[in-house]
Amino acid sequence: MKQVGYLLLLMVVVFSCKKEKKEAKIVVPEIVEEEKAPPVIMEYGYVLNDFNVVKDTIKSGDSFGAIMDSHGITRAKVFEITNKIKDTFNVARIRAGKPYMVLKSKDTTEKAQVFVYQNNKIDYTVIDFRDSIIVSKRKKPVKLVERTASGVINSSLMQTFDDLDLNFLVAYNMSDIYAWTIDFTRLQAGDRFKVMYTEKFIDDTIPAGIDKITASYFEHRGKPIYAFRFENDTVNGVVDYYDEDANNLRRAFLRAPVKFSRISSRYNLRRRIKYYGNKIRPHRGTDFAAPIGTPILATADGIVTKSERRGGNGKYVKIRHNASYDTQYLHMSRQAVKAGQFVRQGDVIGYIGMTGNTSGPHVCYRFWKNGKEVDPFKQDLPASKPLADSLKPAFNNHIEPLKTTLDSILFKPKPQEIL
Repeated sequence: MKQVGYLLLLMVVVFSCKKEKKEAKIVVPEIVEEEKAPPVIMEYGYVLNDFNVVKDTIKSGDSFGAIMDSHGITRAKVFEITNKIKDTFNVARIRAGKPYMVLKSKDTTEKAQVFVYQNNKIDYTVIDFRDSIIVSKRKKPVKLVERTASGVINSSLMQTFDDLDLNFLVAYNMSDIYAWTIDFTRLQAGDRFKVMYTEKFIDDTIPAGIDKITASYFEHRGKPIYAFRFENDTVNGVVDYYDEDANNLRRAFLRAPVKFSRISSRYNLRRRIKYYGNKIRPHRGTDFAAPIGTPILATADGIVTKSERRGGNGKYVKIRHNASYDTQYLHMSRQAVKAGQFVRQGDVIGYIGMTGNTSGPHVCYRFWKNGKEVDPFKQDLPASKPLADSLKPAFNNHIEPLKTTLDSILFKPKPQEIL
């Protein structure tokens, strides 16, 4: 009987264990995903995550003071900032259309701490006034990409570049290089070119203009003209363009003070003007017509002797080039240089306007030789300084691979990137 009792007890225990085992639950540990930190955003040398960021564009009528006031900076602080940085950055010269950024604190005050002004695609100015006031001019990292292009002229150089979807700045630079060897207002259908140049990019994708033309080939009226960029003065960093025989392509004077303009009135001492009753009114200058605001260029190196406004001349600039030559540029909308300033050939000295006695937008270009006004197109003007004989071996070594590359470029309709 006892054995039966033990057996029954054992069965109860076994049944109970099986039931507990059957009812046991599997507990899965809860997986808590960690929040991923936002990606770090860097711009203009600052971690933008650390600030409340406001990006905007300077609007007409905006001032630095008004922008700062709208972001919680007092007039007294604005005065302190502008006075501290005046020798580095004139806040009165911020221009409409330029982008800017304000970095503000992330606390409840949201007080402005940094102001960034984008001067152009590459250059920008930073005013940091978190602790002390610090202003710095900086540049965005720029990547240079080597390119080649070629084309055949059908009408004008600019139209050909537009048809081929090429950067028009390359055409402008080519017109500078060949300013005295080719008249770009008289190109012929069938003229053709090849060019090697470097293009600038910001963040690898944003075009930022042309860096330089390394070498080019232009065939005008069947005559081929090579141009190779070469530094002829390593101390002062002076660069000129030479043909394959080391002849300098630049002359002492440019043909015209305005790119791609037309001559609306030539030098003429017997000119009669209907407005003045067909009386003879000598015209001692050459008029180049162009839209208002078009840059006016110094036609040669020299010192600015006058930059003022006077009577019928309107706003004008006069340059002394050497003991023999002076040039003058009349009717500007505004000047870009001051008396006493040294300018190089091709520097912008002012902008086309209609100040003084003028019936349309143009620049009247006047040319003096030995104190007498003359027609620049009838002068045997001097060539630029030739390449020194001591530099010719280095020049020949420099241009050899460039000429090989130029000669291998086919006249294709699209630019190719050099790999």
